[in-house]
Amino acid sequence: MDRRCFFKLCELVKTVGGLEPTKHMGVEEMLAIFLHILAHDVKNRIIKRQFMRSGETISRQFTNVLLAVVRCHTVLLKKPVPVLENSTDEKWRWFKNCLGALDGTHIKVNPLQADKARYRTRKGDIATNVLGVCSQDAQFIYVLPGWEGSAADSRVLRDAIARNNGLKVPKGYYYLCDAGYMNGEGFLTPYRGQRYHLSEWRHGAQPTTAKEFFNMKHSSARNVIERCFGMLKGRWAIVRSKSFYPVKTQIRIITACCLLHNHIRREMAFDPLEEHEVDLQPVQDEMGGNDMITHVESSNAWSQLRDDMAQQMFNNWRRRV
Repeated sequence: MDRRCFFKLCELVKTVGGLEPTKHMGVEEMLAIFLHILAHDVKNRIIKRQFMRSGETISRQFTNVLLAVVRCHTVLLKKPVPVLENSTDEKWRWFKNCLGALDGTHIKVNPLQADKARYRTRKGDIATNVLGVCSQDAQFIYVLPGWEGSAADSRVLRDAIARNNGLKVPKGYYYLCDAGYMNGEGFLTPYRGQRYHLSEWRHGAQPTTAKEFFNMKHSSARNVIERCFGMLKGRWAIVRSKSFYPVKTQIRIITACCLLHNHIRREMAFDPLEEHEVDLQPVQDEMGGNDMITHVESSNAWSQLRDDMAQQMFNNWRRRV
């Protein structure tokens, strides 16, 4: 984060987040302490020496800044923008009306001893299952942390859809998901039993069927959510290892890290975690006022739509080559 980005964030947490300076500490110092803790995952006693503040002051101001950043979610979360008919983006132009991609990731947490069994993942880690939804330019649209690590990704998605202030998917639009989710209205998954991962298409391998071509393009576009999670964990050390904060606080920390990730990508001309800049699309507030999808279930009509899309994509590609 450069200076310009930092001071714009200071202004944002003051005007939107309601963070106010104290008699002995300004907002800039509060925010600097907060960012240092997130970026380096250092404990209170380390910050005491570096900033020459008492442990009580650091703990109190960390909480104040955390709440202020979370309150800025209405500004910092990305508004979804569908892929247009005339899109020239090689990754996304195949998926008209697609809003982005979603997936789940596990972030280690430190729950009470009685709750550890519920937070244990299949790999044996104690973690929370975080649902992340991102746009084509790798900014978070929606984040839902807090579910136990033992919960299935599809269960977390159903909860996100059912919440009053949860994930909104207008009818006629959709997100790209991996095969762990259900192929239904609003959520487009790849074909099972077909080559999918990008590593399988290296060394000049070419798809031979419409399903393989669809999977190749789907994987190339959906990879943005994997990059998004990778940048999130690369930027903030506090989400890379088990934190010493209570679960409730760490859930807010995960949300804040996602919001700050968006702020950095939005305000800095070049994200140092990426080799190349990402072209931003214009933000649109509305998508025709369509009804929202309220549940997730498999659909024969949606499967047929995927088949038609795959065949059309494959035919267009064959004509070009």
